[in-house]
Amino acid sequence: MITEIKVPSPGESITEVEIGRWLAEDGAQVRQGQEIAEIESDKATLTLVAEASGKLKILLAEGERVAVGSIACSVDTSVEVPAEAGPAKAEPALAEAPKPAEPEKKEAPVQSRMPEANEPAGDQSANLKISAVAREIMKEQQLSVDELIHGLKRIGKKEVEAVLGLRGAASPALDQPAQPSRELKREKMTSLRRKLSERLVTVKNETAMLTTFNEIDMSQVMDLRKQYQQSFTEAHGLKLGFMAFFTKAAAIAMQYHPSVNSMLDGEDIIHPEYVDIGIAVQTPKGLMVPVVRNAESKSVAAIETEIKELADKARAKKISVEELSGGTFTITNGGVFGSLLSTPIINPPQSAILGMHNIVERPVAVNGKVEIRPMMYVALSYDHRVIDGKDSVGFLVKVKEMIENPRKMLTGGKDPMELLLGI
Repeated sequence: MITEIKVPSPGESITEVEIGRWLAEDGAQVRQGQEIAEIESDKATLTLVAEASGKLKILLAEGERVAVGSIACSVDTSVEVPAEAGPAKAEPALAEAPKPAEPEKKEAPVQSRMPEANEPAGDQSANLKISAVAREIMKEQQLSVDELIHGLKRIGKKEVEAVLGLRGAASPALDQPAQPSRELKREKMTSLRRKLSERLVTVKNETAMLTTFNEIDMSQVMDLRKQYQQSFTEAHGLKLGFMAFFTKAAAIAMQYHPSVNSMLDGEDIIHPEYVDIGIAVQTPKGLMVPVVRNAESKSVAAIETEIKELADKARAKKISVEELSGGTFTITNGGVFGSLLSTPIINPPQSAILGMHNIVERPVAVNGKVEIRPMMYVALSYDHRVIDGKDSVGFLVKVKEMIENPRKMLTGGKDPMELLLGI
């Protein structure tokens, strides 16, 4: 019996997708529930799952753009799949059974004394370079070169890089340099990156984008994380980061500057009464922006948990189009890559985006004295057609106030003492 597997629909507004990558080869034996292909749309990457066990026949090529509902492949269920193949996973089916392990070979006994400075140490170490410090330690510990070599149970990245370093430092007369490459590698853009490119160009051409900057003393938040990190991890099962604080602070700041949460729709300006904040996440397929819904009504812990869940799903290509859709505001953190300062670009149809950056210890003036503080530059890019300069600057100042004094997040951005005194 032949089971046809059709291209699923990523969402209501998407009618065409691209076959990104086949995870199983044509003719391979697949199992029901096994991920066999990646389907890319202009919003997300989805997985195609085998609906039955049997022999796979691929009907659409990688990179081919097809309509939703097209038959991507078929499975011949008359071909029996071995039961010992194991649980389904996103890997090509095994084409042959693994070879039985060979019996372990006994190593020949090695010398136990340290070779003299001018004495060859055997075939394995004839060309081995040993530093003076290493040779002294080996001599003190009565460790031979052969024992050292046999003691290396595994060759890792550091060892390979060390050998490459020695090769690069060798004399040009001994090692002839490799011929420099002049080849070009051509890679087709994915649907996701093509759509992202179109949106970025549209933003630059069709918005009056400006950027305002400020700096934030991160001392209070860093001290808070240090003090409560263990308790937070025990209570919620994950570490407390900075993004949740900025998300909560931004949601509260919008109560004072609602235009930052607004969007332009033709000749109308839409003012949502909720705050849905998109968190930019870097994935192997490019930048994705999953959305934390109703951030204004969630605690820092709930926001941190949701951010981690969404980011994990995005990187694992398990995120849905619904979780990437919407959003009234976006936060991006270039600081994780070492960025000191940048001008983030608006995520349409939103009107503003907050950019976080690297935390750097710098001398700052505190109560008339110079102190070293962990400082972060922040940037707010905004569409000046919707947001006035006063609101953009005021919003960023409000975020700064709450990050520098996190207690204000408990009182809706107000000073707790002012609330106590009723002023």
